[in-house]
Amino acid sequence: MSSFRARLALSSYRWIGSAIYPLVWSYLAIRAAKGKEDPARRRERYGHASEPRPQGPLVWFHAASVGETNAVIPMIKEIRRRGIHVVLTTGTMTSARVVAERLGSTVIHQYVPLDFKPAVSRFLNYWEPDLAIIAESEIWPMTILELGRRHIPQVLVNGRMSDRTFARWKRRPALADALFENLALVIAQSDVDAERFRTLGALPVMVSGNLKVDTDAPPHDPQALKEYRQQIGTRKTWAAISTFDGEEAAAGVVHRALKERTGLLTIIVPRHPDRSDAIEAALTAKGLKVARRTRRDALTPDVDIFLGDTIGEMGLYLRLTEVAFVGRSLFAEGGQNPLEPAMLGCAILSGGNVQNFRETYQTLAKNGSAKIVRDVEMLAKGVNYLLANDDMRRSMIDAGLETVQEMRGALSATMKGLEPYINPLIVKARLNPPTDN
Repeated sequence: MSSFRARLALSSYRWIGSAIYPLVWSYLAIRAAKGKEDPARRRERYGHASEPRPQGPLVWFHAASVGETNAVIPMIKEIRRRGIHVVLTTGTMTSARVVAERLGSTVIHQYVPLDFKPAVSRFLNYWEPDLAIIAESEIWPMTILELGRRHIPQVLVNGRMSDRTFARWKRRPALADALFENLALVIAQSDVDAERFRTLGALPVMVSGNLKVDTDAPPHDPQALKEYRQQIGTRKTWAAISTFDGEEAAAGVVHRALKERTGLLTIIVPRHPDRSDAIEAALTAKGLKVARRTRRDALTPDVDIFLGDTIGEMGLYLRLTEVAFVGRSLFAEGGQNPLEPAMLGCAILSGGNVQNFRETYQTLAKNGSAKIVRDVEMLAKGVNYLLANDDMRRSMIDAGLETVQEMRGALSATMKGLEPYINPLIVKARLNPPTDN
């Protein structure tokens, strides 16, 4: 694609978006009906602010969902500590709850404006951010172009680019260059990610490591944990977390193969809880008794499967076991982040399709804290072995905790990379002290 055609494509994207913008209300109405949008705050998606802009310098953070939000919370705390205001946008209701719980009134939360020129322009006209910080891999063309047009520095932090995304951008190099040239800085998770961003035209690029390693362990409800542990008693447990279609059935097969010998309780936490009714029906059809978190079902001795059908409670589920299979890796591709189970003291099993977290898995496997399984039979053998061998399980758990500790440092590296953009705002804040939110 030539540079001219790339510019033409972006111009077309802008004008087509403006043309269909008046019709977007129906799309948001459907999402609201499905519980995926907050009806009371739908105007924020059009760029209308629901909070006053504070006086003084302001940084706009964007984190798409829960994982990205948790990753940038320590950064946000560091920037707030320097006297700089933050408006944080997210795209899901769950991430909005996380912001409220973990940051409270220390930041201003808004839902991210739709990537249409009227919404983005309205958002930027009101908030007038001095700096935009985007987490991981959120590439919204109109937002990037509008920030570039206004000469607002935009930095991508904890940058990650999957094999599939990189291949897609490589087929459109001129289009990639026209967008990525607007980024003032990319702070990538790994050397591989950094090289991919450079190939697509981003400069400068630096490597920090994964910010998720520098976050606190996932929170939990202490009372719920105490009650479930009492109900589980001496039963052995294992968890299949962040599962995709097919992996819940695999967990059921593993459970049936092992339960007679171990008195097993299997914990299944699907990546998309809205599939839970179908998951329960399929497991029940196989003769398995299912208890669900949303129903507050008790984990009685005859319960086979504890279905973790909530979002934001991974800290609870992982604290109920010491063996965790991480999904989207056996029958789906890409993998899911294994750092949370490593932080919470779990021996980790995974399928081989972990392209999105390749370097993390390589590090964990090299240090002896994660093992890759090829199929359901190998998964069953792995679960059985780890439950039966306390020394091996403890060795893998200890290796995971040590590996996480060794991987820390991304936050300090990221903050150092941001100094040229943050330091002038610190001076500005001192000259013009901000008012309280």
